[in-house]
Amino acid sequence: MTYDRLVCANCAAPVSEGRCPVCRANRERLQQESFFGGLNGLSPTALIALLAVLVAAVALLAHQTA
Repeated sequence: MTYDRLVCANCAAPVSEGRCPVCRANRERLQQESFFGGLNGLSPTALIALLAVLVAAVALLAHQTA
């Protein structure tokens, strides 16, 4: 889960805003746990773009070997 959808139990604000020390600590912990933002941190648009680049690379490789 990404922190942009979490609501803080301490201040009832989104954790991504970091309004209180609890929000800031949890936001920092979640950022450190993710590797390159984690796959959950990637937007669907970024995933589609990544997939398109991979498909284009495979098509180019197949074209060069044929």
